[in-house]
Amino acid sequence: MQFQYENSYEIKGKMEKTRIAILPVGAVEAHGPHLPLGTDNLLAERLAEKLAERVNGFVLPTLPYGQVWSLRNFPGSINISNESIIRFLADIGESLYKQGVRTFAMVNGHLGNAPALKEAARVLYESCPEMRVFYFFYPGMSQAAAEVRETASAHGTYFHACEIETSFMLYLAPEYVDMKKAITDIPEIPVHADVTPTPWEEFTDSAVLGDAKLASEEKGKYIIEIALENMVTFLKMES
Repeated sequence: MQFQYENSYEIKGKMEKTRIAILPVGAVEAHGPHLPLGTDNLLAERLAEKLAERVNGFVLPTLPYGQVWSLRNFPGSINISNESIIRFLADIGESLYKQGVRTFAMVNGHLGNAPALKEAARVLYESCPEMRVFYFFYPGMSQAAAEVRETASAHGTYFHACEIETSFMLYLAPEYVDMKKAITDIPEIPVHADVTPTPWEEFTDSAVLGDAKLASEEKGKYIIEIALENMVTFLKMES
């Protein structure tokens, strides 16, 4: 159910039947030549829609900007601070709580947002004690990705516009993928990038971290469906 398309006369009754609100959180940033700037928004939205169908929840309008410091100098990238994201999410959660929402799930499509989502959840833990708050980023995907990928990951944590993320797009939003423009770019990411601020232009010109040519809808479906099952399990857990 799309929250923004409901009307004020009917929403109260519907919210009494389902007290789950799902917020897609994305970003606008470079994703190579074959994926759009809004890739993270598309992934978060489509994933949130699938999750809502399985738990009978509302999908909130997407928060379309994120913390993209690492890619902020690439054409098209729009960066906002963690502080802005935290306050924005906390305000949304507190507003929903006052209207009766008791489960607030943030579905994150951009790894750079993770610290802000975690901190926002902690703020809401204090201010909304009867509301369960989740921050999801493809739970269980690491093992699933290892089972289907054909190339080694360029980094132990990052995946970006590569075999894996492109596969996600081929499954969730294929109409926005141009595989004719997909490239192979497996950069050597310096060790110091894990311990000191390192703009990505220091090691990549494309913002692609892997072989996007090896992406497939089948790989994306396999990983996404596992992540969905895990999210459903968490949301259905007794508080």
